Amino acid sequence: MNRKLKEKVYFLSFRACGAIVVLALFIMLFYIVQGGIGSISIEFLTQFPRKGMTEGGIFPTIVGTVYLMVIVLAFSVPVGVLSAVYLVEYETNATFKRIWRIAVHNLAGVPSIVYGLLGLGLFVMALDFGFSLLAAGLTLGLLVMPMVIAASREAIQAVPKSVREASLALGATKWQTVRHHVLPYAMPGILTGIILSLSRAAGETAPILLTGAAYYMPGLPDSLFSQFMALPNHLYTMATQSSDLEVTRPIQYGTALVLLLLIVGMNLFAIILRKRYREKYRW
Repeated sequence: MNRKLKEKVYFLSFRACGAIVVLALFIMLFYIVQGGIGSISIEFLTQFPRKGMTEGGIFPTIVGTVYLMVIVLAFSVPVGVLSAVYLVEYETNATFKRIWRIAVHNLAGVPSIVYGLLGLGLFVMALDFGFSLLAAGLTLGLLVMPMVIAASREAIQAVPKSVREASLALGATKWQTVRHHVLPYAMPGILTGIILSLSRAAGETAPILLTGAAYYMPGLPDSLFSQFMALPNHLYTMATQSSDLEVTRPIQYGTALVLLLLIVGMNLFAIILRKRYREKYRW
């Protein structure tokens, strides 16, 4: 087999693999949209569940998911980004950097149910937060923090060294250089990591199931220490514990479609922000 023929075979294999991935995505989207589009309405998005969860809407699950994402954002982003800044810009011990990097990569691969058990033991029981929004949000924050740290670290390292040297040469301090030059240039990559992390957190079920998600609540959470309903947990309970699975099938598909649209919306928002930062900060 000559080289040109080998090249064609390899390229064909690459294209086939890419086509399989795209095809799987479109099949999943078609399956969810077809099953859930008929359930989407103003009433479905603004009403509470009723009649044993077999009728009504998913409004409290949307609100609970948004609350969770706000807590995750407030906890994981500052800690994750500042950890990456310290690791890249201030830490000089190569051995410590290597250990930190290995630890972050290993934490990113830990199953979500393990984080759920950690949240149950640490936040729910040890810190006495109870089954609550706060406990679930902090647990999800721990779950996605390795992703935020890894993405932020890569983005900060990608900023050219000349940017730092020029700033320091003009008399700026180390922190002024990081704050006004390094972080703005690294922001597109950091935002990508943050949104991907939030997308993963929005779809997790096991951690919130063990730390605060409720099967049903007659009202919205009124504090950080209240239980809540969330889209992924609602979808799980509708698909496995409903009194009539066939009757609730449209609710299941509708919930899945809303969750998918929420994640797609977050990713589109990240793309817009990333584009603006790339246009503003070019080197």
